[in-house]
Amino acid sequence: MSLIPREMKLLEKMESGRKTTDEESETIPSENLISNSNQVEPEDNTVTKSATPIVSSLGLKILILLAFQNCLKNLFMRFIMKEKPEFLTSAAVIGVEIVKLMLCLIYILIIERRSLGSILTFLKDDYRNTFLLGIPAAAYSFQMSMEYVALANLNAAVFSVLVQGKLLTTASFSAVILRKRFKIVQIVSLILLTVGVMLININNMKEGDEDESNNMKGVSATLGIAVSSGFASVYTEKVIKAQRNRNVARENYSLAYVQVQLALVSLIILGIYAILMDRKEIIEYGFLHNFTTGAFLSVLNSAIGGLTVAAVLKYADSVLKSYATAISVVMTGILSMLLFGTKIDAIYILGIINILCSVLLYNGKDLDKIACGN
Repeated sequence: MSLIPREMKLLEKMESGRKTTDEESETIPSENLISNSNQVEPEDNTVTKSATPIVSSLGLKILILLAFQNCLKNLFMRFIMKEKPEFLTSAAVIGVEIVKLMLCLIYILIIERRSLGSILTFLKDDYRNTFLLGIPAAAYSFQMSMEYVALANLNAAVFSVLVQGKLLTTASFSAVILRKRFKIVQIVSLILLTVGVMLININNMKEGDEDESNNMKGVSATLGIAVSSGFASVYTEKVIKAQRNRNVARENYSLAYVQVQLALVSLIILGIYAILMDRKEIIEYGFLHNFTTGAFLSVLNSAIGGLTVAAVLKYADSVLKSYATAISVVMTGILSMLLFGTKIDAIYILGIINILCSVLLYNGKDLDKIACGN
């Protein structure tokens, strides 16, 4: 007789368990049950929904746009700089910022139908961040200047691969400044990136098409871009995001306001740089000396491209950007071979495979868990 109460309790638990599972099965979609049969808690619904591998139509458009922008910018810049025109790179970079500033002002005044007073109010309320933007603005201006130098001495295919070294510099600065810890798969990806960059560099030095000093100059400029990009990214994350003025309701302002803010700071820095470094040439020959049609087109291309990338990156996560980078590197190599006769051999292909795997692994989600079988 003592077994009857225990059996009754077991039956009650089984019945209550059936009720809860039946209720949860009504709230959880069937596709989520297939992917996680052991997890039936309501809070896991968001995880299973976000884990869908299907790319949305917006994500696909962003992927294509980013890939083509990265590819065409490098190819066009190489086309302009291949003959090493003698215009001032400081003038070109200042021109890029002026065009970006004008386009943003037109967007705010005509498209958004807001006044110049709103821009002044934004700059006044966000004055702390305006000052903090000086360092990343200087780094960005340096990168644009070095792009002209690099693509005047390297073909677009090699440049598009070597510039991915910014992933390594960003990780290094993050480890030193932010004390960031990396996953095993990210460490492996950085090793692959280093090997890939070394292979491309060795292959580039073996080619006798151009003078060795020009190759070294182009490689040095590209590595300078990688270092400044990595530092600017880490600085922005540590300083600007931490010290951002909370009195500014940023939801009331579009991305165009931030671009105006960045362009104004960049113009001040670039103006000082042009006076210090190119004062003699500007006084003797003029600011736009030897500024050809191609130079004007490169300025326009860089300005529109920069605004386009800034506008779509808010909709792109790190995985989508890594895929876009991988596609653009491959496209740049193929088109550079077809348009400029760039030689692509086995060492280049091996190096590019290393770098593509590195980019995809570094930004992949939960790949370390999959590799460890968890």
